[in-house]
Amino acid sequence: MKKVLVLEDESSIRSFIVINLRRAGYEVIEAESGEEALEKLQQHKDVRVALLDIMLPGIDGFEVCRRIRATNTKIGIIMLTARSQEMDKVTGLMTGADDYVTKPFSPAELTARVDALMRRSGGAAETADEELRQEPFLLNTRNRTLEKNGQRIKLTQMEYSIMRMFMENPGKALSREEILDLVWGRDYFGELKIVDVNIRRLRLKIEDNPTNPTYITTVWGYGYKWGF
Repeated sequence: MKKVLVLEDESSIRSFIVINLRRAGYEVIEAESGEEALEKLQQHKDVRVALLDIMLPGIDGFEVCRRIRATNTKIGIIMLTARSQEMDKVTGLMTGADDYVTKPFSPAELTARVDALMRRSGGAAETADEELRQEPFLLNTRNRTLEKNGQRIKLTQMEYSIMRMFMENPGKALSREEILDLVWGRDYFGELKIVDVNIRRLRLKIEDNPTNPTYITTVWGYGYKWGF
């Protein structure tokens, strides 16, 4: 069964999330503190998506996210944020989260977000060429890995998907809406901001100078282009 970790210290919110994810066919592992969440992930290494609340006793959701990402790039991570916490959304994504959901959220929105990440983390069968090579990059679509000048770059599943989309569309200007559809899926509920923050994070990993990018260039007022 597809397994999801839910880290939320408010029992009423956690119960709401758990009930709806179970209805959607997921097996749910619950945690009410950051420390407990990290312990549960050690016990359940087959968890494919983690929902992390930010405001927690002890270590907060950002730190949990950092610690997960230090050892696991495959798991999908969704941050649970309050409507007023605009900076928390960006901070969460920059620490390694793939997505965020703003409270209060509907069951349909939550399960759609989890479904989208579950598809990504599942590593669906690849049908195209096993390698995409555009110097200095080599993307292996079977292993879902990226090398630059022969050195492996650790990517999250979402970063891998963005990188593959760009390498399959060299020189083509892609709008934020197109990127959202291609990477997150047409049924995605989220905001365009998630595209910008994920690309900022990817630039930090692949660019020689992230403040003056040469591979992923910005098309002002429109979107981005893989600059080959």
